[in-house]
Amino acid sequence: MTMNKFDLIVIGSGPGGYVAAIRAAQLKMKVAVVERESLGGICLNWGCIPTKALLKSAQVFEYIQHAADFGIKVGSAKAQFPEIINRSRGVANGMSKGIQFLFRKNKITVINGTGRLATTNKVEVTDADGKRTEYTAANIILATGARSRTLPSLPQDGKKIIGYREAMSLPKQPKRMVIIGAGAIGVEFAYFYNAIGTEVTLVEYQPRLVPVEDEEVSKALERQYKKAGIKVYTNTEAKNVDTKGRGCKVTLESAKKGTVEIDCDVVLSAVGYTPNIENIGLELLGIELEKHPRTGQAIAVKVDDFYQTSVKGIYAIGDIIKGPALAHVASAEGIICVEKMAGHDPEPLDYNNIPGCTYCQPEIASVGYTEEQAKAEGFEVKVGKFPFSASGKASAAGHKAGFVKVIFDAKYGEFLGAHMIGANVTEMIAEVVAARKLETTGHEIIKTVHPHPTMSEAVMEAAAAAYGEVIHL
Repeated sequence: MTMNKFDLIVIGSGPGGYVAAIRAAQLKMKVAVVERESLGGICLNWGCIPTKALLKSAQVFEYIQHAADFGIKVGSAKAQFPEIINRSRGVANGMSKGIQFLFRKNKITVINGTGRLATTNKVEVTDADGKRTEYTAANIILATGARSRTLPSLPQDGKKIIGYREAMSLPKQPKRMVIIGAGAIGVEFAYFYNAIGTEVTLVEYQPRLVPVEDEEVSKALERQYKKAGIKVYTNTEAKNVDTKGRGCKVTLESAKKGTVEIDCDVVLSAVGYTPNIENIGLELLGIELEKHPRTGQAIAVKVDDFYQTSVKGIYAIGDIIKGPALAHVASAEGIICVEKMAGHDPEPLDYNNIPGCTYCQPEIASVGYTEEQAKAEGFEVKVGKFPFSASGKASAAGHKAGFVKVIFDAKYGEFLGAHMIGANVTEMIAEVVAARKLETTGHEIIKTVHPHPTMSEAVMEAAAAAYGEVIHL
């Protein structure tokens, strides 16, 4: 029985679960992680990491096609779809093995199977053969993640109507694809498939692409996608998909164009996610849940500032609680959770200083308030914008599309938010996150010497534009 007794059991090994487990082990806890699939969870195996490998292949293919723009002559290039998929899977597998190494290094026990709460300090794990074993722990973290959301009009069959997992491992490249949903997942796959030669139609129910982003960013992305040949429908609902024939016939209801029918080989449903809160023992223990204000449906596990649920000793992090469903958020929550558990005094997470990144081309990155949100909160704002068309590094790199937009409080100079679209902006946003964490003002950003020539100069120039001091515009 002592072998089945731990200080902490984590159910789920995604970026929330595995990071929490490693930090707990560093804090001298005896830790076990329950995982029913591969270590690293959806993010590492079917999300964040392998999608970036696909996107890189698409980007390399685009570079080759435009080599003449850089004075280089090459022969004709062809995207080898199976090889692109195999590379992506290989990257994911390598990262999963890296988690195995880290677990061995930190003496973390891996329990293969499906875990659920049995009592306040017991987890029941069912293995692949159906055998059930109980494990005891003083503390339990639920980090069970989420899955692709399904709509009644888009019942996923895994072949003609697919989710993100199937989109990453199709046996052959579709000639025509309709993507329903233009959030991060939708626009990333739209870029990938369009870049390698698939005819892509992108459909969004909201008035604009990437609806959570600043409106100017959304408009810029739509322009670039249309220029790339992606057909874009906003303010449009997918009413039905007929899969009876060899392909699919998608019926759309567009605010501008009325009823539209589109033929395609496959439909990708990218309409968000559903938290994995079923069948993990929440009801058994009476753990309090967040309810949808309109439908009353359970949508998340309710937690305090340090991720303890309504039952002492049981915690929840990541996609199953309210907040941004992002890997780096889950990791931060996991660290804060176990540090508090260990008797440390961590700060609660500032959810208004979480960077969001979308890895399409051009990339999108943002943090803090949009201009619209800042005004709605009552701030008098100063807004600065610097286009990459005025950046020497962007011109030299051949990536002049996009801009950096920054928002400051006019009264105190507080850095309220930043919104970027362009090449490599996902690598630039951390500067603003750190600046906001350190309560840096607009004038301090202007006076911070940035290296030249770099894309990052655009942050300084945008800040200068907000205060009427911009040099290169």
